[in-house]
Amino acid sequence: MKKRFIAVLLTAAFAVSLAACAEKPTQGTVETTEKANTEETADTPEEPRATPEPAKKELTDITLNEVAHSIFYAPMYVAVEEGYFEDENIRLELVCGFGADKVMTAVLSGEADIGFMGSESSIYTYNEGANDYVVNFAQLTQRAGNFLVAREEMPDFTWNDLKGKTVLGGRKGGMPEMVFEYILKENKMDPASDLEINQSIDFGATAAAFSENLGDFTVEFEPGATALEKEGKGYVVASLGEDSGYVPYTAYSAKQSFIEEHPDTIQSFVNALQKGMDYVQTHSPEEIAKIIAPQFPESDLETITTIVTRYYEQDTWKENLVFEKSSFELLQDILESAGELEQRAPYDDLVTTSFAEEAAK
Repeated sequence: MKKRFIAVLLTAAFAVSLAACAEKPTQGTVETTEKANTEETADTPEEPRATPEPAKKELTDITLNEVAHSIFYAPMYVAVEEGYFEDENIRLELVCGFGADKVMTAVLSGEADIGFMGSESSIYTYNEGANDYVVNFAQLTQRAGNFLVAREEMPDFTWNDLKGKTVLGGRKGGMPEMVFEYILKENKMDPASDLEINQSIDFGATAAAFSENLGDFTVEFEPGATALEKEGKGYVVASLGEDSGYVPYTAYSAKQSFIEEHPDTIQSFVNALQKGMDYVQTHSPEEIAKIIAPQFPESDLETITTIVTRYYEQDTWKENLVFEKSSFELLQDILESAGELEQRAPYDDLVTTSFAEEAAK
């Protein structure tokens, strides 16, 4: 599903003032001059001043490719719906890439200016020797946004219940799958031998496959998890976000050259995101749900509110967008644990915090 959001806002009106300049009268003529001016003013009606037309400030077009269109990313959609990007003179085109690999391809090819995905992709491309590599400049989520869905209610679920079962997982090397395997290992389970993880299904299609009786469990983003519950075809039994702890799950990135050539645009983009983040930090799930509802016309407000509340209560969103070094190193720990990282990448090369720090002031 591809979504496009383009909006234009006229901003920054300027005022024009008119001032009259006169030579200083010579001594002895002041009274006469003042009298003459008074008489002229009294006899001559004042002409109305023309109101200047507001100036049209040119907006900067930015194409943002997102890994998925999910309520998980509520602060970004608040920024879209509240016009924060337009306030920062950005006309945003939002495209759904359906997977981090596709988002990265779009950014590297120049099809997208900015990518929104798991930062593991930036590490992979850097280690592959890319010259104009992708740099992360803002982190949005600090917990995983997936939920484990079972075919029946399991109020006493433990991760050991997955032994001998088949789970519909994510793409190999992607954050959803790696976080899932990280949790399994933390619970003394071997992802390769204790259960079967089906990774053959495309991103975004697992819920439909599960509803057709494929697999015993599935790992789902929202609104997929709640949709399965409402259809009576599945039940959320665990939150990967809660059980994995704080993880730098998704971040915004762009090619090094783009950031160097357009620092003001990146700053404006991050400023808009921070305004969205400030909103979710200071408003209730019900208020957040009403704002972002137009982004999800296929879902009713009650469902959106339920999902927002889940993410809200597990502390999903950072108060600021700063991608800290400790988070980056934890990410690489997870990659190593999954066997996806042969060489660690330098934080200083792949992360810049200056834009997020400025936006948070």
